[in-house]
Amino acid sequence: MDREFTERMHEKLLQMKAEILENLAAENKDFDEIISAGEGKDIADIASTDIDKRMLSTLGSQEVRRLRLIEAALSRIKNNHYGVCLGTGKPIPKERLEAIPYALYCIEYQNELERRTR
Repeated sequence: MDREFTERMHEKLLQMKAEILENLAAENKDFDEIISAGEGKDIADIASTDIDKRMLSTLGSQEVRRLRLIEAALSRIKNNHYGVCLGTGKPIPKERLEAIPYALYCIEYQNELERRTR
């Protein structure tokens, strides 16, 4: 994966994360104060400081899942493993990553997983 593309995806992931956290903060003033106090921390650090399950539930399970996927993608970027399918070890096409920057799998493997769970 080329550096320019990875940097662009890093910025996109950070923006997605910020939007989710801003939406939560807009809904809950207490959470906004915790976010301000926890600048620079990832979602796990924020959650462990003082956010209970009640506040995270305001995000909805889909948003919590997206935050975790975004954090995982940011970690893979940091560890130079971004863009590699976790199922096959093959590169994930850039087009897929542009559509879903936190994708874990190439489309072929994702389809296989979905067929298995039907």
